[in-house]
Amino acid sequence: MNKIQQTLKNIYDNRIWLLMVLPGLIWLLVLKYIPMFGQIIAFKDFRFHPDGFFASLYHSEWVGLENFQFLFSTNDAFIITRNTVLYNVVFIVLGLVLAVAVAIIISELTNQKLAKIYQTGMLFPHFLSWVVVSYFVFTFLSIDRGLFNTILSAINIDPVAWYNEPGYWPYFIITISQWKGVGFSSIVYLAAIVAIDRTYYEAAIIDGASKWQQIRHVTIPMIMPLIIILTILNIGSIFSADFGLFYQVPRDSGPLYSVTNVIDTYVYRGLMTMGDIGMSTAAGLYQATVGFVLILITNYIVRKIDEENALF
Repeated sequence: MNKIQQTLKNIYDNRIWLLMVLPGLIWLLVLKYIPMFGQIIAFKDFRFHPDGFFASLYHSEWVGLENFQFLFSTNDAFIITRNTVLYNVVFIVLGLVLAVAVAIIISELTNQKLAKIYQTGMLFPHFLSWVVVSYFVFTFLSIDRGLFNTILSAINIDPVAWYNEPGYWPYFIITISQWKGVGFSSIVYLAAIVAIDRTYYEAAIIDGASKWQQIRHVTIPMIMPLIIILTILNIGSIFSADFGLFYQVPRDSGPLYSVTNVIDTYVYRGLMTMGDIGMSTAAGLYQATVGFVLILITNYIVRKIDEENALF
């Protein structure tokens, strides 16, 4: 009884803070936890019933792991898995390096007004829809009036049908992804850098450390726990891809499927063709499960190396 009373007292004493987090808790429950019960669709041949979703779920036939076979029973299974994993590995590594570099550069600017202008300019692409970005890209790569082909024509080089040439697109996709995401990612690292106690830098200056040595021996070690945590979380989504980046930007061009087809776009096309909700749910469950396992493994490795920097 004393524990119950103590718990109730703690709730009452912290009622203001609990009310502040209540909207976020409700959002988490409604949009994250309750829908998890729908994962059962991955093991059923889902068919719509006139009495609603729960009746559809109840009357649909159990099919076991048949829905998962869609991802692995075709010739495209290796291609979509390879593309998804390799792109995400590049995004994680390159995104980390660029985000940290941008954060350090902005933190070193002495003109704060100029720093805010740079930060705002780099953050702006994050809020653009992939549809809008796809049209931006099209203005560069259009076969008729694209900027690239205009430049090539000016120097007497034949125009290139960019949307039919898969060899260029890994570079385009990586570049566009970083252009759109680095500004937003750098905010977290910038906040961590700004919070570093300035006495560390003063001590380094007294010891004769150069600017690069200050960054190497003070800035980076101080933000290393944050880098590790965010990297672990990013590894959890290594089997998921940004649908807009791989579908909207290449304009769903068939000749580019060998380098732009990932698990998400493959499932989407299958869903649009066959209308198989069970298959799409199975793909989502597969991605989430693999991501969860990768987080556990990565966190275990980090904990073995340095327990203080582990996520849990």
